Amino acid sequence: MLSEPRSEMTSAESESPASSKPAVAIETHGCKLNQADSSALAWRFVESGYRLVSTEEPADVYILNSCTVTHVADRKARHALRAARRRNPETTIVATGCYAQRSPEILRQLEEVDLVIGNTDKDDIVRQVSDWRGETPVPCAVGDDPEGTLGLRTMRSRPAVKIQEGCNQVCAYCIVPKVRGRERSIPPEEIIDEINRYGARGFKEVVLTGTQLGSYGFDLPGLSLSRLLARILSETDIPRLRVSSLQPQELLDDLVGLWEDPRLCPHFHLPLQSGSDAVLERMRRRYTSRQYADAVDTLRRALADVSVTADVVAGFPGETEEEFQETLTLCNEIGFADIHVFPYSVRPGTSAAHYDAQVAQEAKARRVQALLEVAEVQTARFRKRQAGKVRPVLWEQGRRSEGSSLWTGLTDNYIKVSCRSGLDLANRITPARLGKYEEGLVHAEAL
Repeated sequence: MLSEPRSEMTSAESESPASSKPAVAIETHGCKLNQADSSALAWRFVESGYRLVSTEEPADVYILNSCTVTHVADRKARHALRAARRRNPETTIVATGCYAQRSPEILRQLEEVDLVIGNTDKDDIVRQVSDWRGETPVPCAVGDDPEGTLGLRTMRSRPAVKIQEGCNQVCAYCIVPKVRGRERSIPPEEIIDEINRYGARGFKEVVLTGTQLGSYGFDLPGLSLSRLLARILSETDIPRLRVSSLQPQELLDDLVGLWEDPRLCPHFHLPLQSGSDAVLERMRRRYTSRQYADAVDTLRRALADVSVTADVVAGFPGETEEEFQETLTLCNEIGFADIHVFPYSVRPGTSAAHYDAQVAQEAKARRVQALLEVAEVQTARFRKRQAGKVRPVLWEQGRRSEGSSLWTGLTDNYIKVSCRSGLDLANRITPARLGKYEEGLVHAEAL
C-alpha cells in the first residue's frame, strides 16, 4: 500500500471554557490507515480532557503520526518534527506511527523528540504523554460534549474508518507487514458504531480503509468484505461510502455487485506496481498483468464512468528497459483516471533490499518521469470525457472572492471539481454538471 499525502487534524473555530485544557495537535503523514488512526487518537485525547488544535497553533502536545513507506517519507517525518520544535519550543513532541515502529532508535536520537511511541503502543498514547508531562488525564466534566468537539469543524470532511489492518502477503519491497503486523479484522459492530457516530455529527462520507481490505473477515467466522459492506449499507445511513484500496484478484461478482447501491462510490484504487509479469513475480504480487487488466474490464462493464486509479513502482531491482516498457504499455492500454508513481525505495528489513541488480538512480528518475507523463495524459483524458455529465459532488471548501464563493469538492467517482456559487454549499452533496478541465480541476455547475 503506497501513499504519501499529508493531512492534519484542524482546530475548531472557537473554544469554550475548554481553552484552559492542554492543547494537542496531530499531524498525519501517509495513507488512509494513518488518517483513521489519527482520528482515533483525537477521540482519545479529547475524551481525556485535552482540546484539539491545528499544527499551526500553539500546542502543549504535538504528535506526528508518521509514514515509512519510502526514504522520502522518513525524511518528511524528521523535517516535520524539527519544524514543530521551531514553532513551539516548549511543546511535548511525540513521534508515533510506522516510522516510529520501524526505527524508534533513529527518532530517539533527534533532540527535538521527547517521546517515540510505535504502532503497537498507540492505544496507550494518552497515558504515556500524560505521564511524561506529569499530568493526570481528566475526562471531560459533566456538561461538556467531548464527541461534539470532534465534528465537522475539527476533523477531515471525509474521515477514514479502519476496518482491518496488518498484512500477511509480505511483498518483497514492502515494509508494511513489519510495522503493522499480521492481518486482523475489526469487529463489524465497532465499524458500524463508528460510521453512525460520524453520521450523527453531520459527516456525509466515510472512507473504509485498511492494509488488505479484501482479506477482511478471514479471522471472524461467517464474515467477508462483501458481507461487511452489505451490513454497513443496511445498518447505517451515511450518504457516501468509499473503499480505499483493493487487489484485482479480490473483485469477485458478489463484491462488485454491491456497487449497484449508489451510496458506494464508483472509485476503485487497484495497486498495479508493475505491468511486467516477471517483475510482479519478483515482487511476490499475487496476480498477473492480464488478470489485472481483466479486473479493470470487469469494473467498467459493471459501472458506468467508474474511476480506476493505481500505484506504480519504477525501478524495482532487476527491472530491465523491456520490463519497464511492459509497464508503460499496460498503463496505456488500461487508461487510468490517475496513477500514483513511486521510484523504488530500499527499505531495510525487506527481501528486495538484498536483491542484486539495483536500478541506478538516473534510470529510476527517467522511468518515473515517463510514468508521470503518461499519468498526466490519462488524468486529463478521463476528466475531459466527463464534460457535460452530471455527478453528485460533496462540496468541502469555500473561499469568498468577487462577490461569490469558489467552492471545491469531490465527485463520487473521485474527480476534484470547483464551482462559483452564492449558496452555502459547505458539506452538502448536490448534483453538478461537469465542464472544462484545467489546472488540475474540473469546472462544474452546482445544480
